[in-house]
Amino acid sequence: MSQFTPCDDRETLANYIDIPAIYPAGRLDFDSEGLMVLTGDGSLQHRISHPDHKLSKCYWVQVEGEINESAINALQNGVELKDGLTQPALAHAMDEPAGLWPRQPPVRYRAAIPTSWLSLEITEGRNRQVRRMTAAVGFPTLRLIRASIGPWSLDDLAPGQSRIVELSTSEQRKLFPKAGRGSKRNAKTHKPRPRTSPTRRGKRSPR
Repeated sequence: MSQFTPCDDRETLANYIDIPAIYPAGRLDFDSEGLMVLTGDGSLQHRISHPDHKLSKCYWVQVEGEINESAINALQNGVELKDGLTQPALAHAMDEPAGLWPRQPPVRYRAAIPTSWLSLEITEGRNRQVRRMTAAVGFPTLRLIRASIGPWSLDDLAPGQSRIVELSTSEQRKLFPKAGRGSKRNAKTHKPRPRTSPTRRGKRSPR
């Protein structure tokens, strides 16, 4: 779970991160994988995660069925969900990401139904938004991996690894031009070693 507090028998960030007073800037649901950003700066945490700042998040999505141009166009133009129309997204079909780690448990496969991949970039943060968007256009999500958040990306991080990223005040101003002076603290990503932080590639968030 993308939290430090205990949660039933599920693993949490506390199983991998041993840096005090840092928190996730945005979350992943338990069935999703990929990048998380952690920081000890509450103001920066808010700016990274709040949709008002339009910080883009890119996802690699494996869907059931062969994604088609009609579905791609719908995702790009906005999809009507129960909580309203989504903002236009950047979407395109893609090959399976190279060097992708095995998922545990594996994705369910149906011999008669193919799967395909797409890249989907959004700036909103609604609950389970990507899954609901692909379902709305007729292609249920089987596997969901967050590949990047703003300027941070998975790169060569293996599942459960992390790295520390130094974020200067000037970089924060460039990232969040409407946020004023910004904070002088560093943003951190994460690495499963006692709490070293910032960018983390996960198996079923976290792993």
